[in-house]
Amino acid sequence: MYPRIYSQSKNGQAERLALRPVEDGFTCRNCQAFVSIYPFFSGVQSRNHCPYCLWSRHVDWQRAGDRLSACKASMEPIGLTVKQRQKKYAGESAGELMLIHRCNDCGRISINRIAADDLAVKLWEIYNASTDLDPITRIQLEECGIWLLQRSEYRLVSRQLAGTCEL
Repeated sequence: MYPRIYSQSKNGQAERLALRPVEDGFTCRNCQAFVSIYPFFSGVQSRNHCPYCLWSRHVDWQRAGDRLSACKASMEPIGLTVKQRQKKYAGESAGELMLIHRCNDCGRISINRIAADDLAVKLWEIYNASTDLDPITRIQLEECGIWLLQRSEYRLVSRQLAGTCEL
């Protein structure tokens, strides 16, 4: 819900200034926790998943933040990947850690930025569980061009989540 905010213009007519969100967040469909949407807490501009259970909702269609999907079903976190980035002089290298979500209704796969307030222990749980994903899901991820982090990437995950390799 977006209330209209009005002010009086110089000629005495009401003038619309802005549309501002009333809500400060949303309730997670999976764990029922309240989730703040403020970037101050999450470190991201478009909050798209719960920081406590890491479940999301299928709201984006073409690109992150467009909120145009008609599906609106829950999306389960199924693994971790890294955003591939191209350095100008160093070739391809691993970028930031990303969550992989799969829609429970339509099966669409998406990757999402990890937020600053996401629980690291839950990220570890998802990483550990994803090393045993079924072959069909692995093929689906490969077809989408998503590199699922394997057991051999333990040091990378450790460095990204805890800033160390010694856990």
